[in-house]
Amino acid sequence: MLGKTAGGLFWMSRYLERAENTARLLETGQRMALTRSHSSEEEWASVLKTAGVYDGYLAKYDEVTKDNAIDWVLRDADNASSIRSVIKQARDNARLVRTALTHDVWGAVNSTWMQIDTIMKRRINERDLPNTLELVRQQAALVRGATLGTMLRNDIFDFTRIGNFIERADNTGRILDVKYYVLLPTAFSVGSSLDNVQWESILRSVGAGGGYRMTHGQKTSPSEIAQFLILDQRMPRSLHFCCRKIQENLTYLEKDYGFSGPACEASNKLFDKYLGRTINDIFDLGLHEYIEDFLSDLGHLSAQIEVDYRFYE
Repeated sequence: MLGKTAGGLFWMSRYLERAENTARLLETGQRMALTRSHSSEEEWASVLKTAGVYDGYLAKYDEVTKDNAIDWVLRDADNASSIRSVIKQARDNARLVRTALTHDVWGAVNSTWMQIDTIMKRRINERDLPNTLELVRQQAALVRGATLGTMLRNDIFDFTRIGNFIERADNTGRILDVKYYVLLPTAFSVGSSLDNVQWESILRSVGAGGGYRMTHGQKTSPSEIAQFLILDQRMPRSLHFCCRKIQENLTYLEKDYGFSGPACEASNKLFDKYLGRTINDIFDLGLHEYIEDFLSDLGHLSAQIEVDYRFYE
């Protein structure tokens, strides 16, 4: 496969995953803002920081407001990571590799862009926001279903899956990191009703509420939730699950191509370094430090994959 094709598949999948994750993040921000008895600007600032678009927002706006934050994350053309922007980039990459996709996958990606482009030509008011975000999640699920249901399990499939799970792991890590350093107002709130509401919102933001309750019941504690989102092998958005899938698909590529590059080694090191620990070990080290290092190494792995498979050649 040409490196450019591999890169197109990888980034198509990453951008679609990012759109869904951002939609979930906006839903969580809106829900958490409603729990505040005072100004919700702090919650919207946390959404911007989690999405990695806070600095860009401040370059355009003097202060954080609900309406501007929603528009910036949802559809602003100046924000390359807005939902509208990343879905367009996903569609552009899909068009680049159209011959590698099944008719169903291409149709799902193209339909997603056309619907989002139409609905986001104007600002979305708060009343219409839930339906808009639900559409984004539904369309992302449609593309994922078409991919799983119609694509051959070959190198084309492997590159889409690697992009998918790198983006998903990055998102879960960012949400966990921001929990303690942005979402929680003060250390005195730990264990309070506000802290519990925020943790429950974090679970919802990664679609993990139902799975967590099946595993741990109604009780919510920071250690159990962090363990679920980091180390649970069954939870499809946990760091463990995502990194295992990255490992598996890189191994399939290694067998197909007869080539074991630095990315395979980096993937194995990432898994062994971060996911062979207990949650107590992680908290002893410091959750922020652990996640910060993980995200840095995940970024290096992504860059190494691009080099190994010559995405831009």
